[in-house]
Amino acid sequence: MSTIATVTTVDHLIGGDWMPAAEGERFATFDPHDGALLARVARGGVEDARRAVSAARAAFDDGPWPRMSSAERRRILHRFADLVDAHAEELAVLDVRDMGKPIREARSMDVPRVARNLRFFADYADLAESEAYPDRDRLSWVLYAPAGVVVAISPWNFPAMQASWKVAPALAFGNTVVLKPAEQSPLSAARLGELGLEAGLPDGVLNVVQGFGPREVGEALVRDPRVDRITFTGETATGRTIMAAAAPNLVPISFELGGKSANVVFADADLGAAVEGCIRAIFTNNGEVCLAGSRLLVQRDILDAFTERFVTATRALRVGDPKDPATEVGPLVERRHWKKVDDYVRLGIEEGGTLLCGGARPDDPALPAEGLYYAPTVLGDMRNDMRAVREEIFGPVQVIVPFDDEADALAIANDSDYGLAGMLWTRDLDRVHRMTEAWRTGMVWVNCFFERDLRLPFGGERASGIGREGGKHSREFFTEPRAVVIKRR
Repeated sequence: MSTIATVTTVDHLIGGDWMPAAEGERFATFDPHDGALLARVARGGVEDARRAVSAARAAFDDGPWPRMSSAERRRILHRFADLVDAHAEELAVLDVRDMGKPIREARSMDVPRVARNLRFFADYADLAESEAYPDRDRLSWVLYAPAGVVVAISPWNFPAMQASWKVAPALAFGNTVVLKPAEQSPLSAARLGELGLEAGLPDGVLNVVQGFGPREVGEALVRDPRVDRITFTGETATGRTIMAAAAPNLVPISFELGGKSANVVFADADLGAAVEGCIRAIFTNNGEVCLAGSRLLVQRDILDAFTERFVTATRALRVGDPKDPATEVGPLVERRHWKKVDDYVRLGIEEGGTLLCGGARPDDPALPAEGLYYAPTVLGDMRNDMRAVREEIFGPVQVIVPFDDEADALAIANDSDYGLAGMLWTRDLDRVHRMTEAWRTGMVWVNCFFERDLRLPFGGERASGIGREGGKHSREFFTEPRAVVIKRR
């Protein structure tokens, strides 16, 4: 496969070769804009998982990749990033057509982050310091050896970007990888596999297998005792299933799971900046973002004024063909997900919420009848004990919950099964310190959203995940730190 125009079939990449599923089965992937068939994709099973892990295992145990210097791996990964830049538009279009992402976001955020992830971790692995402890006639130091075979299972909402977030550090620290992208968005992962080979990755270092999870290729991968690490981003329920399947092998895991993040706006905030930031925090990527500020907590003193401005801004969002650079909200990924989002909106109204805008397919005859579009939606008069407030909707749906004071805001923010992210809008620096110290969440953005320094820990608390990745945290996960002690006679 090379361009979306020519895609008819997508196979597995195993051991440097492209091959169909062992049992010959395929599944279809469709464009959510108009329902057009994009490709028929190899549907992996147990045998495909076995072959992929065997290839990764051989490449690790007997191949050159883990034995290269970090500088050699760095050169290849930078070449990989250069190829991503050279094919940026193609990768952007693949994700846009596969899952409905607005192309303005794919061009400005997703694909540039793919190249940035590759370069960052290539540089980090080559330049990272290690510990050494000289003590008279004894020298002790830490050797960060590659862990081995990594199974990376990436989500459908940021297909290329999330795949690279897992693949880049795993490769940079000398591991081999079996990447399984989500079945809803298989195309860009396969293209990344091609570009990796072109960049010079040895055969078997990066394998890409396609298909589903339970009782198929995904489950077989995480149960394989030859696997040394598992990294997964996706639903919390799926994370629990993977954890149970991997438990007999005692495989270290890194999970970034669901979220229902609180987005807290205090009366002293810059309302213009807060409205703009809160719109971005919920409607970016069609609302299909685990980090989204999907619980919007607004101080009662400004509730009416803020809500009016927020609803006005929501109604002004342009919904349309994701290939159009002017589009701000595209279609949802698949029909089953569209129904889930709509069911939660209906539930929120039944629970006592007020529909302030949206709540249905947009009334726009220009949109294809088969398109999975959902109008950006705002529900007011919500309480934190409602299911529509507590459970992850993962769509363009904002629920607004009022609060009285700082203590009330913090109590509501922490009253959640999740703890992935938080957003805080205030001019009070002392409040920032108090809130961030007591907020049970993996990351907090203050007066901004989605800003990233790749050295920071990335991950969540409670049902939002296990472990952290990014910078030294990725090194700790993707390596086996080994203590070495030499004593001089």
